Amino acid sequence: MLSRRALAALMGGAAILPARAYGQTAVDEVPPGPGGRRRLRTQDAEVVFPTAGRRDWAAQVPQIRIGLLGGENEADRLNRFDAYRQLLERTFEVPVRLFPASDFAGVMQAFSAGQIEAAGMGPSGYAGAWMDTNGAIEPLTITRQTDGSIAYVSVMIVRRDSGIETLEQMRGKSLAWADPNSTSGYLIPRFALRRQGIGVEPGQYFGRTGFAGGHEQGVVAVIQGQYDGAVTWASGIGDVNQGYSRGNLRSMVDKGMMKMEDMRIIWTSEPIMNGPMAVRKVLPATFKADLQMFHLALFKAHPEISRQIARGDSLGAVEGFHADFELFVEMRREEAAARRRRS
Repeated sequence: MLSRRALAALMGGAAILPARAYGQTAVDEVPPGPGGRRRLRTQDAEVVFPTAGRRDWAAQVPQIRIGLLGGENEADRLNRFDAYRQLLERTFEVPVRLFPASDFAGVMQAFSAGQIEAAGMGPSGYAGAWMDTNGAIEPLTITRQTDGSIAYVSVMIVRRDSGIETLEQMRGKSLAWADPNSTSGYLIPRFALRRQGIGVEPGQYFGRTGFAGGHEQGVVAVIQGQYDGAVTWASGIGDVNQGYSRGNLRSMVDKGMMKMEDMRIIWTSEPIMNGPMAVRKVLPATFKADLQMFHLALFKAHPEISRQIARGDSLGAVEGFHADFELFVEMRREEAAARRRRS
């Protein structure tokens, strides 16, 4: 983990982004957890998909409510997660409900209100929910990319016919952020661009900035000419002409919403730690252990369902820890402090 001193260096533009410590590892390597602890991973022999049957924890968790982040239209989200929902129901023999939020804040608020048991989140959203709930949520798993890493990237995308080929040519142009609680669509690009000496407030470098309402919406806004560029997330590995191996670009290509040949990526961040599947900490330990094993083993037992919820190809998942996301908590605190200073 990076210390507060390293965080201060990051803010000042002298350090690398948070996931570099987790690097693009070889396929048979996973960085250790806190204290050098070995992480459970999908490929481990002891990771076995749970047998079907009602558990004792069902008395305390009579239904499983899963939050779905915004950034993709609701119908597509519900359709993409339906087989996953049914599999959860068959495995644990309790009703499972999906709660598609209109934006990232909706899932954070649902955690705060105790309205959901679990949700897949980005690092910044997890950090924000952890702060909002006074530490009442915790990570279970982190998605593992096809190259063995547990990191992804933020990219800035423009229309190929715009004539914009470099970040320098975005000076005075309009840029869409995805969501204020998005890591790759707001938090990290702002820090990274500041590190490059680029002012991210409206009128400093970009002529206009605004929130598109999500990752998919941001790219659509570029396609439709409402913004010159947008930042979104991608695995950063695989075939760029297909939108990489997974991420928002890959999902939009797979759904026929865009063609990469019509778009151009002009900026890519350093690697960012993948976000976690998070759960409310107060829930029974046996429930959390079952849900963690379900997600760790999902790729081996049901690869197509795994691919749907990962929005592309992966190697499954690894065990996650809160310590993996402490830097994002500090970054959000610094961002909040910066907003207070501006006001």
